[in-house]
Amino acid sequence: MQQQKDGLDRTELLPLSPLSPTMEEEPLIIFLSGDEDTEKVEEKKKSKELKSLWKKAIHQQILLLRMEKENQKLEARRDELQSRKVKLDYEEVGTCQKEVLIAWDKKLLNCRTKIRCDMEDIHTSLKEGVPKSRRGEIWQFLALQYRLRHRLPNKHQPPDTSYKELLKQLTAQQHAILVDLGRTFPTHPYFSVQLGAGQLSLFNLLKAYSLLDKEVGYCQGISFVAGVLLLHMSEEQAFEMLKFLMYDLGFRKQYRPDMMSLQIQMYQLSRLLHDYHRELYNHLEENEISPSLYAAPWFLTLFASQFPLGFVARVFDIIFLQGTEVIFKVALSLLSSQEALIMECENFENIVEFLKSTLPDMNTTEMEKIITQVFEMDISKQLHAYEVEYHVLQDELLESSYACEDSESLEKLERANNQLKRQNMDLLEKLQVAHAKIQALESNLETLLTRETKMKALIRTLEQEKMAYQKTVEQIRKLLPADVLANCELMLRDLTHPTNDKAKAGNKP
Repeated sequence: MQQQKDGLDRTELLPLSPLSPTMEEEPLIIFLSGDEDTEKVEEKKKSKELKSLWKKAIHQQILLLRMEKENQKLEARRDELQSRKVKLDYEEVGTCQKEVLIAWDKKLLNCRTKIRCDMEDIHTSLKEGVPKSRRGEIWQFLALQYRLRHRLPNKHQPPDTSYKELLKQLTAQQHAILVDLGRTFPTHPYFSVQLGAGQLSLFNLLKAYSLLDKEVGYCQGISFVAGVLLLHMSEEQAFEMLKFLMYDLGFRKQYRPDMMSLQIQMYQLSRLLHDYHRELYNHLEENEISPSLYAAPWFLTLFASQFPLGFVARVFDIIFLQGTEVIFKVALSLLSSQEALIMECENFENIVEFLKSTLPDMNTTEMEKIITQVFEMDISKQLHAYEVEYHVLQDELLESSYACEDSESLEKLERANNQLKRQNMDLLEKLQVAHAKIQALESNLETLLTRETKMKALIRTLEQEKMAYQKTVEQIRKLLPADVLANCELMLRDLTHPTNDKAKAGNKP
């Protein structure tokens, strides 16, 4: 800074300003512009105040946005809770004590740390019950425990394609899947709304699996299995558990196009009845009722198409622990528990009707007994022996057919066999459709009966009003003089028959 002649700094002779003067400004000009600097200072103060107000407004807006996001999160949680409530809208079989809930909480902690648990302990806890609200987590825990015990990879492993990637693709099975959406749990609130959240999730899951497993694609029955999974977990979790059931536990074999596994299962069930319940077996054979007539839907849908959801959920609990043999145990327990009533049915139609309609309509106590029997039953050795026996018989039949018939007749038999298989599947499909229609008609009938009751009540009310009006008219007639009453009747007649009077007048010459 340059010094003045008196030795003082230029800035010391002038009023202080927020902006220090530049070297190029003359002292006189700076002195004369003092008033302008004061105005600038005031303007600056105002601008600072405006800036602070803007900052406050922005801060408040940020707070509002944060609050809005929190509100959205709360609404999403409410929607999720409501969705879970709708999903779990079924009556449980058995009750869970507090000790069982605590035991499951501890086990689910191990699920996060991937620690192997004692199988007997898991078996005991599962037998005592599974809380409905934690069932999805427990199924995932049981799947993890199975994989920890069976570390060697399965022969048939699914392709390593993510669920989201599969949803981006198109499937050739789309029409078949869409047709079955309305047939899958048509009375359950989560799936009953056409193209609602439940049906859309089910479509996504079935589409993804049909793209993942090219050999199986989509087969009737898988929709019910997928539906049960969706009621207890998210789409992606349900997809992982569906893969576990199909590939790890081996259920996909029964859905393959050749249906060979299903035929073996029907033979195994027939042999179980023969060995454990001979009288019932003979009664069914006398009436020409094979297991494929009534048990095929049990195996293909894991009992989900015909039995109450609470019972089906308990069956799934055991399936995740013990695998495919659970279906045989449940089927055998069901038939043995109702053996006396089945024996009372005297012909083909009555027995089939009982097995398809009456048998699934059990009370909770009966269901609990069935589940208890399943836990106590062990038929794994017998099932293995029956499977070997089936293959030996098939080989013998093939050898005898080769010895007795030429290749042309064998081809005819194979074609006839394939045709019968297709007819069987068509009949099963028609049966499922008829079952769904019956349920829909029953619900419509209830609605119509309710309306009829309301209409009858309305008619009674109107009749009462009519009687009241008639009494009022009679009372008025008694009060009015005869000439006034006659005039009123003439006026009423003119009002009610004006057209007839005009027509008569027009006919006069």
